[in-house]
Amino acid sequence: MYKKLLAGLVAGVFCVAGHAGMTHNHEHAMRAQLTRIAVGQHRSAKNVARNHFRHPVETLMFFGIRPDMTVVEASPGGGGWYTEILAPFLREKGTYYAGSYDPQSEREYYRRNAARYAEKLAEYPQHYDRVKVTVFAPPEQTNAAPEGSADLVLTFRNTHNWMGNDAAEAAYAGFYSMLKPGGVLGVVQHRAKPGTTIDPGKGYITEEKVVALAQAAGFRLLESSEINANRKDNADHPEGVWTLPPAYRLKDVDREKYAAIGESDRMTLKFVRD
Repeated sequence: MYKKLLAGLVAGVFCVAGHAGMTHNHEHAMRAQLTRIAVGQHRSAKNVARNHFRHPVETLMFFGIRPDMTVVEASPGGGGWYTEILAPFLREKGTYYAGSYDPQSEREYYRRNAARYAEKLAEYPQHYDRVKVTVFAPPEQTNAAPEGSADLVLTFRNTHNWMGNDAAEAAYAGFYSMLKPGGVLGVVQHRAKPGTTIDPGKGYITEEKVVALAQAAGFRLLESSEINANRKDNADHPEGVWTLPPAYRLKDVDREKYAAIGESDRMTLKFVRD
């Protein structure tokens, strides 16, 4: 009896150890794949250089991405910086929805950048041919993917824009609707200092405000990370976040000073739909 019990315990230990080893190997393989994509030939030298500030591999791993997931990126922008990584990573086993600008919008900026994004996807069909381009234009259009279909919804440095258009509540409600129960919302956003009066036109939002927006939509804050923190940035600049690289809105005025600061200080927040 004792020998049988001991044998069972030993087998259990090996089973747990084996599972842990497989999980570690799987995570290592995903990290390696993301790292290769992040420096791939399909990416411009300029975009690859921004990896230093944006930490895409670490950020996506923190959010728990897997290659077999259904992932929605809300507002990838005309340039699709994260599309360059997400689309190839998800191409074979997963699904990637890009909730882009409305090409029929009344606003010329949105039409122009919707066209710019479409041109980008056409440039490398071997990477981007399976991207599902939809429209995410809150408050009117927030169903960039079918309701309850997504494992992961991502948005990078967009919340200030929605706040400026009185659309942030609708945007976060849309995220909640698209996610499956247990699905994750990953948010990266320029971070204002606690207690700061929020001016969306400057690009910086307090972490407290973003958490409140997500909680109001039904999310629970699961975890936060300092992956994208920049302690050199005091979040107080004449032209807001666009004073800093890569925008350099002040052109040559104090350019060396702002170059030394680097890109903005950013929160990285992981929410879950229970």
